[in-house]
Amino acid sequence: MNKHIKEFRNLSKEEIENKILSINKELLYLKIQKATRQTFKPHLFRDYRCQLAQLLTIKNELIR
Repeated sequence: MNKHIKEFRNLSKEEIENKILSINKELLYLKIQKATRQTFKPHLFRDYRCQLAQLLTIKNELIR
């Protein structure tokens, strides 16, 4: 999982914001698929949440 954080640190502020939005959309789509009993990959929930936390951490570090 640490491979993502190294990539995320090289992104600009705008790219981080866009990545946060896209991950939130992906999480929403996964939740919809789960609720409608479609096939989905449950391991992606954990992966996306972890990436989102890393991005939000980096975003907060940039603000300081």
